[in-house]
Amino acid sequence: MSVAERLGTEIISADSRQVYADIPVITAAPSDQDMARVPHHFVRTLPLDAYFSASVFETEALNLLPDIFARCGGTTVVCGGSMMYIDALCNGIDDIPTISDRVRLQVAVMHSERGDEAMLEILRDLDSEYYEAVDRRNIKRVLHAIEICLESGTRYTKLRKGTRKQRDFRILKFMLIAPRDILFDRINRRVLSMLDAGMEEEAKKVLPFRHLNSLNTVGFKEMFKYLDGEWDLDTAIARLQKNTRVYAKKQLTWFARDKEIRTIDICGNDALSHILSAL
Repeated sequence: MSVAERLGTEIISADSRQVYADIPVITAAPSDQDMARVPHHFVRTLPLDAYFSASVFETEALNLLPDIFARCGGTTVVCGGSMMYIDALCNGIDDIPTISDRVRLQVAVMHSERGDEAMLEILRDLDSEYYEAVDRRNIKRVLHAIEICLESGTRYTKLRKGTRKQRDFRILKFMLIAPRDILFDRINRRVLSMLDAGMEEEAKKVLPFRHLNSLNTVGFKEMFKYLDGEWDLDTAIARLQKNTRVYAKKQLTWFARDKEIRTIDICGNDALSHILSAL
C-alpha cells in the first residue's frame, strides 16, 4: 500500500482466495480501511460458488491494466502469493478451456463415488504422460487435469505448451523475505490474530458450503476438522500454523526459480526505498 500510495496507483490482488466475499478473516483479505486507503482489485468481489482460475485472472487483469495505466501514470502494483496467478499475468498461461458446470459436477460425483485411487486410474487412461508427471498426492490437481481432458476432448499435455507470452509493459518483481525463525514466528502470531478476529465464527458460517473449491484451502480445512469434532481447537490452530509454514516454504521454493525476482530482507532494510529506487 505504501508503494502504491507513493506511485499514485492502485493494487491488483494476485490471491486466489481473497477474491471471494464472506471469508475475509481466514484469507487475510484487505480490510475496508485498506481499500479506502488504496483502491484494490480482485478483492471480495465473487460469491463462494463462482468459478475463478489463473486463466480467468490473466484475462481479466490484462483487460483491467490499460484503464489503471491511463488513470495512474502508467504504473500499477500487483501483490499476492498465489504463484500461478503471478505467472499467468507476467508470463501468460496455456489456453486451457474454462471448465463447464456440467463437467465440474461430473468429476466431483465420480470422485465422491469412487475415491482418489480410481481418479488416478482415470487420469492414466485419459493422459498417461501427465499421470507420470503429476504429484499424485495432490488430488485437486489430478481432478483438474481430468476436467480439462473431458472438457477439451484431448490430452492435458497436448494443451500445456509452456510458451512465455510477450507483454507490452515492463515488469519488476520483488519478494520480501526474512530469516526463517522470524518468518515462522510471524506466521504463528498471524494465525492467533485471525482467531481473535473471528476465524471460528467465519468457518461456522461457511461450513454448509465446505464442498466448494473456494474453501479448499489452508485455514478452512483445519477449522472444519475442529468443527466436526475430529480435532480440539488447540490442535486445529497448531495444524493451521504448521500448514501455513509449509505453504510459505513452497512459495519460497517456487519464487527462487524466478531469476527476475529481487529479494529484500525486511530485517534492517527499508523495503519501500529499495523498491522505489529500482523504478
